[in-house]
Amino acid sequence: MFRSVRHMIYDLIEWRSQILSGTLPQDELKELKKKVTAKIDYGNRILDLDLVVRDEDGNILDPEQTSTISLFRAHEIASKQVEERLQEEKSQKQNIDINRQAKFAATPSFALFVNLKNVVCKIGEDAEVLMSLYDPLESKFISENYLVRWSSCGLPKDIDRLHNLRAVFTDLGSKDLKREKISFVCQIVRVGRMELRDNNTRKLTSGLRRPFGVAGNCVW
Repeated sequence: MFRSVRHMIYDLIEWRSQILSGTLPQDELKELKKKVTAKIDYGNRILDLDLVVRDEDGNILDPEQTSTISLFRAHEIASKQVEERLQEEKSQKQNIDINRQAKFAATPSFALFVNLKNVVCKIGEDAEVLMSLYDPLESKFISENYLVRWSSCGLPKDIDRLHNLRAVFTDLGSKDLKREKISFVCQIVRVGRMELRDNNTRKLTSGLRRPFGVAGNCVW
């Protein structure tokens, strides 16, 4: 409701500027005034305000100078015009919704939003956390990996991304939704020495990637 009224007010401000400019020909000025009054009456209707009865030029009828029958007929005409406008707006909105639904049905696409809060796993060294979607019945991954590099201090390697580790798995179509099961799998790969207990500096290795852990949860 607020957005609708705001758009109408913007239109009225623009049309008022055109009227006050004094550059419009008489026929265009007359048509513009009709548009202004129609917009005002329509706005009053959707806000449940009183309907203002006007003459053919858009001027408010004076009840002291106009007969009761004339006021009644003018009120009927104004009400009919406003109702037609409401039905037109409703029809346009329904057509837009139908077109959107048809477009969505023709090219269905879904997404899964993931927000990584923390990795509560004592690793002892730097690690890589890989997250992906997996079909357990077909035994295969159906998405790419979302990779987060985790430090031995228990924080992201890129400290600027702290509390901002988000990913969206996109382009999940109707074929994916028809899968009986889809699991969200998290793999942890330790990056460092061959053995955590290796303290011999002569044998000390670094930068080796070793599987450390895995966890999964059924998405549907």
